[in-house]
Amino acid sequence: MATGLRRRCGDSTIRPILNANLPTVPWERLIELIEGSEPRDVVVIGDYMLDSYLYGDAERISPEAPVPVVRVVGETAAVGGAGSVAANIAALGDRAWCIGIVGDDDAGRTVRRLLSELGADVSGLMAVSARPTTRKTRLVGLAQHRHRQQMMRIDAEQTEPISPDVVASLLAQLESRLGHCSVICLQDYGKGVVTPELASRAITAARQAGASVLVDPARSPDYSRYAGATLVTPNRSETELVSGLKLPCVAAVAASAERIRSACRTEHVCVTLDAEGIALLTADGRVEHVPTRSRDVYDVTGAGDAVLAALAAATARGASLLEAAAIANVAGGLEVEKFGCVPVTRDEMLGELLRLSHEQLGKRRELTRLLPELERRRRRGERIVFTNGCFDLLHPGHIAYFAECRRLGDVLVVGLNSDASVRGQGKGDDRPIMNEDDRARMLSALADIDYVVLFDEPTPIRLIESIRPDVLAKGEDWAERGVVGREVVERSGGRVVLIRLLEGYSTTALLERIRGRRGSG
Repeated sequence: MATGLRRRCGDSTIRPILNANLPTVPWERLIELIEGSEPRDVVVIGDYMLDSYLYGDAERISPEAPVPVVRVVGETAAVGGAGSVAANIAALGDRAWCIGIVGDDDAGRTVRRLLSELGADVSGLMAVSARPTTRKTRLVGLAQHRHRQQMMRIDAEQTEPISPDVVASLLAQLESRLGHCSVICLQDYGKGVVTPELASRAITAARQAGASVLVDPARSPDYSRYAGATLVTPNRSETELVSGLKLPCVAAVAASAERIRSACRTEHVCVTLDAEGIALLTADGRVEHVPTRSRDVYDVTGAGDAVLAALAAATARGASLLEAAAIANVAGGLEVEKFGCVPVTRDEMLGELLRLSHEQLGKRRELTRLLPELERRRRRGERIVFTNGCFDLLHPGHIAYFAECRRLGDVLVVGLNSDASVRGQGKGDDRPIMNEDDRARMLSALADIDYVVLFDEPTPIRLIESIRPDVLAKGEDWAERGVVGREVVERSGGRVVLIRLLEGYSTTALLERIRGRRGSG
């Protein structure tokens, strides 16, 4: 990675914290933070708005002008702006306390209703009769009735700063909640709610109360209103604007870290860098790069909201800056794969963290490390399938067998006889042909297998008792011999399935052919 950075952007001292070899933040810790036992309370102050979507088939060009004609076939609504942050916080399993304004209109009532349905507290969301609710209406064309493409956005809004009386009312709402919340979010879309006075007084009050203040800034060359906040989350272009620098890559951000922090005027800065992930610039001068994996970007709408919400949720649960940035990086990546402002849920986060952890750690596990992973998958509703064997000299019969096993559930665990266990089977002095490491490596390369765990005993009963699979799979040749672990699995409510074997393939037959050829040669 360092070589790539030098080639594109000059030398740097950036250290990736989530790389393929030695993650600074353990995956288990990130998963633990997301699972979190008790919901936390997070205050969200900012510009609340309604996102409306008009969907229609775009099948012809208007005879009146060279523009598409859209025949509306559906309409949806979602909360946007600070509401999107609150929605994401709720989707991650925490409680959002909303502070801001809406109009005394249908759009404002819809915002309050949608947030209430998500479990957010909207008692701090004031209805202001003289100011309509900010509403963004997106016209979405459907190609062939299904492929969504945003064609136009229409904004109805007033962006003048809110009055001093409204500022005072919102600050009073904040002060009443400071004793209950350890994290305050300021989501500034530049719609007039986060005035310099409100931002400054909110930050001062929160910091004096010992709360962290996380800011998603408006696009502006002046961040003075955010001075003293714990952290600000500008994207690449916003960072360039406030710092006056060109930042084509993460190395450029690292090289200018002090200047960026000085321009932002906050304790820490979390720069979101689209395909390059996140650069975390800390108060003590460190630069930490959290890279992201390549994704199919469908829509960047709401990515910043998802990042701020994940940072807040993780911080409220006791995460370090690095841990919170790593979690936020995953949330932002999941959001851009969705269309519109659709909250990233805790289940989606856990699934992605488990998948990324699986990619990094590989498929081979010790039993003690495997069991917590399987328990998490069970809580997600996934069914565990277990099978076992020596699997010495893989052949097409094995491949077909594993494919059938995988169809029986969501996660396939293969118990693999260790070399000592194989030798105890009396299969011959030259068995196993391949040692346990090679056999485990071969099994791990198969897409149908999720985990490989070795056992030294003659039978896998210890593994089966520990794993308690939903399905215990064996070849049909075990019908007469009795399947080890049947009673354990069925007593736990699981089932045993005997799988038909592919004719013409067996390790024993292959070895006899090999030995025969060697003997005749």
